[in-house]
Amino acid sequence: MTAGATGHRVGMDRSDGRGTVLDRAKERLEAEEAAYRAETDGDRPLGGYLLLLGIYGSLVGLLSAIVRWRRVPLPERLEARDLALVTVATHKVARIVTKDPVTSPFRAAFTRFGGPSGDGEIHEDVRGSGLRHAVGELLTCPFCIGQWIATAFVFGLVLAPRFTRLAASTFAMLTGSDLLQLAYARAQQMLD
Repeated sequence: MTAGATGHRVGMDRSDGRGTVLDRAKERLEAEEAAYRAETDGDRPLGGYLLLLGIYGSLVGLLSAIVRWRRVPLPERLEARDLALVTVATHKVARIVTKDPVTSPFRAAFTRFGGPSGDGEIHEDVRGSGLRHAVGELLTCPFCIGQWIATAFVFGLVLAPRFTRLAASTFAMLTGSDLLQLAYARAQQMLD
């Protein structure tokens, strides 16, 4: 513990009954979370979101440290072809992670099956509370997980560009194939 400006140690009980700085901060945070929760019908796990933000920030920090340690030069900008490739690949990977029946075992601890949802996709409802609920939201929302996936692709382009382009190309081709499958199915319906 460290000594504060008043001579009290931060984290130690104060004799005046007001509690410690940490206790007051914790009480304030709990009050803010309770007020926020009351305004949102109680289904917003702020603590879980905060932990996920911390994990995301830590991963970005770790990857940034690896880039710096390896002395990899950062590009001035992404080339248009890489931007297009990673955009399409991010979209497809986000759909696979959040909606594909085959990846449902990875989401099962955080979700409840809700039924089919479009061609080759399923809908799942988030379950649990706190961190479990927050992770469930992340794993069922392609918009939410897209940030994580795009970040991985961007660091991949910096650290392992050839492999990243190859992997992203696979998902971009899969997206094109999906569009052709959907167009073919629609054409079949029109002919019937």
